[in-house]
Amino acid sequence: MDRNWPSLADIRATQALLAPHLVRTPTVPWASPTLARVLGDETKLFLKLELLQATGTFKARGALTWALSLTPEQRARGITAVSAGNHAIAAAFAAKTVGAPAKIAVLKSANPLRLAMARGYGADIRIAENGPEGFAMVDRLVKEEGLTFIHPFDGPNVARGTGTLGAEIADDVPDLDAVVVAVGGGGLASGMARAIKGLRPTCKVYGVEPVGAPSMRRSFDEGAPVKLERIDTIADSLAPPMSLPYSYELARAHMDDIVLVDDDAMCAGLALLQAEARLAVEPAPAAAIAAAMGPLRERLAGKRVALVICGANIDAATYGRLLARGQGALQTI
Repeated sequence: MDRNWPSLADIRATQALLAPHLVRTPTVPWASPTLARVLGDETKLFLKLELLQATGTFKARGALTWALSLTPEQRARGITAVSAGNHAIAAAFAAKTVGAPAKIAVLKSANPLRLAMARGYGADIRIAENGPEGFAMVDRLVKEEGLTFIHPFDGPNVARGTGTLGAEIADDVPDLDAVVVAVGGGGLASGMARAIKGLRPTCKVYGVEPVGAPSMRRSFDEGAPVKLERIDTIADSLAPPMSLPYSYELARAHMDDIVLVDDDAMCAGLALLQAEARLAVEPAPAAAIAAAMGPLRERLAGKRVALVICGANIDAATYGRLLARGQGALQTI
């Protein structure tokens, strides 16, 4: 079966395509006294600072890859998307970059900072009460106005885009033993893993999901994409209600494991990044830190490990609450 997975040549070509528009984010060594105590002094840590990316998250890579693939006719008609926040920002940015109009459904629950950022790129933002209403809005726009739907986490364009992040990590730290990355729908993790395994076959790729939103972990366990009946996590960008076939199959073929962390552990990771890396992040990248301190600690001890700091779009009030919660949780580690 032709899965239409991106080749390394596809990913390298996408790097060149995106280069004029996106930030080539750095991968930097990180000396963390706390993680050194947890993992041992021989462990070498690196942070992939994707929070410095255009729009504040990795999402710009997939969205812009998709937008740059549009025909002139599709570009003239415009794009649409549905999102709880970060993908809306990225889709609006991508549309503005290629000169296409954008009509985007954003869930009412979206973080206000993310909503303001999406509007700032000039998109026509429609507020949806929930996910089903948002997807219904998008379906109508596709059918009635001929807009192109840019999916938040599934499909070849997303994988080509996120594959560029994996290629950058492999280029920056060629002797890595492992990469740890948060998993929502799997678009970032699967595309990144495709590139990592192609360039550094012995490097392990570990995904991390919230205990309250384990769609990819359950999909791995059941051997097929699953839909969650209930979601309960602070990490809204890691909480899609389902996994989908393309990203699931790509992840299953290229990732070594997916572990789960709870909300307190993510808050502790957030507090650790603030205290020892001077980074203010949303919960998703904190999940990677939480996994290193918890379920992956034995497997990462003594290794060269990259942690993907995938985004930082969070308002000050929410960040303050999570930081206070995390400072308390961090004292128990």
